[in-house]
Amino acid sequence: MSHGIHILPRTEPSIDGINALRGIPTTVISDVLGRTLVANGIHPMNRSPISVCGNAFTIKLHVADNLMVHKALQLIQAGDVMVIDVEGDLGCAVIGEVLMSIAKTRGVLGIVVDGAVRDIDAFEEHGFPCWAKGVNLRGPLKEGPGSINVPISIGGMIVHPGDIILGDSDGVIAVSPSQAIEAARLGHEKVKQEKEMLKTIQAGQYSAPWVDELLTKKGFTR
Repeated sequence: MSHGIHILPRTEPSIDGINALRGIPTTVISDVLGRTLVANGIHPMNRSPISVCGNAFTIKLHVADNLMVHKALQLIQAGDVMVIDVEGDLGCAVIGEVLMSIAKTRGVLGIVVDGAVRDIDAFEEHGFPCWAKGVNLRGPLKEGPGSINVPISIGGMIVHPGDIILGDSDGVIAVSPSQAIEAARLGHEKVKQEKEMLKTIQAGQYSAPWVDELLTKKGFTR
């Protein structure tokens, strides 16, 4: 490491955790883990439905500079999700069609940016999942500094290298491998419960006595 540049080894993925979480909605996993896993302000750039579940390969950039993205593309592996912290800066894009195309050929599953991207039509055309804070046509510098495979923050959510990135059209969350199996178990239970609830709603039989019970506990009287 030198001159503010830190490049650490890639963290091996939690295959069991990834397989367990794959296909479960982000909303469900966020709910069962206390609704604390939220990347605020990070939205899908694709117009079509998207989903991803893979290993977090983290990148910390200096504002308006993407040198470390170019280096990361030499190191990243198939099954990884590129997660980029630009401190929420929207002054210029740090990823566009060219770098997205390289990432795709490397087997990267998706890109998450706490900052701006460009060429968003290309992400849609290639069916490549991307979440970002915004869009800016201006390109970046390539001077550094920056870091690879260090803890970062995306929309206020801490992401560690090797976390499991779960993303869909509602947003993106990061789950620690140590929580993944239990989160998946709870998630499947919640999905089942919600399906049963929807059946009662469609049958016109839905009721929610817990609402009035809770209001009574809080001292509400008619």
